[in-house]
Amino acid sequence: MDYSLTDEQKGIQAAVARLCQDYPDEYWRSLDQKHEYPTAFVDALIQGGWLSVLIPEEYGGSGFGLTEASLILETINRSGGTGMPAHAQMYVMGTILRHGSEEQKCRLLPPIAKGEVRLQSFAITEPDAGSDTTQIKTFARRDGLRYVISGAKVFTSRFGHSDAMLLLARTTPYDEVVRKTDGLSVFYIDLRQAREQISATPIRTMVNHDTYALFFENLEVPVDNLIGEEGRGFRAILSGMNAERILVASEILGDGFWFIDKASKYACERIVFGRPIGANQGVQFPIAQAYANLEAASLMRWKAAQLFDQGDEPGFEANAAKLLATQATWASANAAMDTFGGYGFVSEYDVERKFREVRLPMVAPVNNNLILAYIGEHVLGMPRSY
Repeated sequence: MDYSLTDEQKGIQAAVARLCQDYPDEYWRSLDQKHEYPTAFVDALIQGGWLSVLIPEEYGGSGFGLTEASLILETINRSGGTGMPAHAQMYVMGTILRHGSEEQKCRLLPPIAKGEVRLQSFAITEPDAGSDTTQIKTFARRDGLRYVISGAKVFTSRFGHSDAMLLLARTTPYDEVVRKTDGLSVFYIDLRQAREQISATPIRTMVNHDTYALFFENLEVPVDNLIGEEGRGFRAILSGMNAERILVASEILGDGFWFIDKASKYACERIVFGRPIGANQGVQFPIAQAYANLEAASLMRWKAAQLFDQGDEPGFEANAAKLLATQATWASANAAMDTFGGYGFVSEYDVERKFREVRLPMVAPVNNNLILAYIGEHVLGMPRSY
């Protein structure tokens, strides 16, 4: 397999890097301190068509693959920003593209491609279910030409800055299904019409991450907004989850390379005891080791993206890419923090901001321990560990 970038992909990378120059470290630092959403940056991404790259040309998008989407997000994070406030608009597309009807694609995708609708939210996680998605209790009851949904979600990101979201709910009670993954359904929620029917409470977190707890009571959704078959929603979201893991891995790799770039430069410039601190193996070797691990994780990411673009479901590769990327980036973050010393804790150097940001992906989306459990059971054939 050839994972070198094509001229077109290099052009995408360069164009996104130029856009990011208009949003320097000071921009992100200010937003982080105020816990504000990067509205201007996300609007620029939308206007540039960067968030609609996965939408086929017949629906108004660019028709690129997950490889190009991964490159966009990596470039954003390597430039010092973060693609997290907008990345869902990329991976949520997978559920609609692979499982939506032709009528739904024609109706829902063009407005998103034009930037008229922001689809940046996916309501799955619940307070009592956590990572065990099959245990969710939000229920959608069929009532004629509509579904009536009641329940609660937590850690639903970007709800406050989305015009629409996808929501996973039970349409058959858990105790009535043969397999626990049955009886789940995916719905497209038009927040421009439904927002007032949803109670939303912002959750303040360690990082500037726009996320909410949501509560629904008799939320009415047209039957036409059921994505895929009723009761088969768990299968519908799996392709979206694989895409999410690959894109998150790409963002995290961008962060990891950002740490390496910063630490290497500082190690050459910082003089202590009459010599650059980078001349000391205790400083140099951790940076070099982290860089090697990042490059290895990047290869797994490119493999996963390529398989996805070929129409496969790269469960192992997508999960492994996310696992390896988070581990390599966390090592690079610690190497950078050690290199900067006390200055690493000073906000104007941005190391502490990025340090906080890269801790999250080790926990979500999908805890790294669950990835190891998946590999152990489904790839290596060992007994279920949980």
